[in-house]
Amino acid sequence: MELTWIAVLASLMMAAAAVCVFIFAVKKDYFRNIEDAKYQVFWSDLDEGPPRPPAAQEKGNDGGSAQSR
Repeated sequence: MELTWIAVLASLMMAAAAVCVFIFAVKKDYFRNIEDAKYQVFWSDLDEGPPRPPAAQEKGNDGGSAQSR
């Protein structure tokens, strides 16, 4: 029976901690723009440009091929 009360108190303390973290996040304005987070992954891909095929990368690495002259 004693173990049951320990489990109940532990679960109540975890619930109180979760509520405190949620209140902290709301006060610090962490939920201001949650739609922006899903696009952050793709912004880095847009900055780098599309990936080049392997054949095009090999031709570009020789410092100046006959096609570019």
